[in-house]
Amino acid sequence: MSYTAETIAASLLQAEQTRQPIVPIREQLGSDATVDDAYAIQELNTERALENGRRLVGRKIGLTSVAVQKQLGVDSPDFGMLFADMAYGDGEVIPQGLLIQPKVEAEIALVLKADLNQKQHTYADILSATDYALAAIEVVDSRIENWKISLLDTVADNASSAAYVLSSKPVKLEHVDLSNCQMTMTRRGEVVSQGIGKACLSNPLNAAIWLADEMVKRDRPLKKGDLVLTGALGPMVAAQSGDEFVVEIDGFGSVTVVFA
Repeated sequence: MSYTAETIAASLLQAEQTRQPIVPIREQLGSDATVDDAYAIQELNTERALENGRRLVGRKIGLTSVAVQKQLGVDSPDFGMLFADMAYGDGEVIPQGLLIQPKVEAEIALVLKADLNQKQHTYADILSATDYALAAIEVVDSRIENWKISLLDTVADNASSAAYVLSSKPVKLEHVDLSNCQMTMTRRGEVVSQGIGKACLSNPLNAAIWLADEMVKRDRPLKKGDLVLTGALGPMVAAQSGDEFVVEIDGFGSVTVVFA
């Protein structure tokens, strides 16, 4: 069978809609496939989502934690699109049956007050463009069976994104230590993941710079009002029905997600 970007994009979309995972797509792409080929597939589904009325509200950066990279056997970051219908409120319940094989990870989110459209961004650019930051939980989910993903698989699959939860306590960056803030995640009161700001590319701003530059290269620059999930501060944890996760980050307060 001959595979094209369109057929692979369609199979990923169908897997998401039916909650039936598919085999890894890297073999369909071929041995000479590049990450650009995978992003082309992601872009096809992004365009389809926009055509269907979904609202693009930001981006997520994936694979910024060495621990998470080791878990998934990859060695570079990636990005995915965030849509308004992926957002859940602090403590809100995610319905049962919505996802295939969800996992959660703790992150720091940035909300922008200015466009980021330079070819090469700096700390000063990111600091000036950030309105406020929030503690966040990203709920990731792979449309690839058993999470058997390579970088090409996860990139094509919108960086395995699914949902996210933001805290309701916005903080200014000058009031927090992005590198040294400690993170603790508990599940029903038991500590299941711990980390620190520097686990995200040594500083979450490094991840934000990488993303801002990458989005300009790919003609989807970050805009005023966009949300940026900067990347995991510690290992991701598999979620089951009935789980409640609470993330606490020094200086940011806490944020909670509940699975029905």
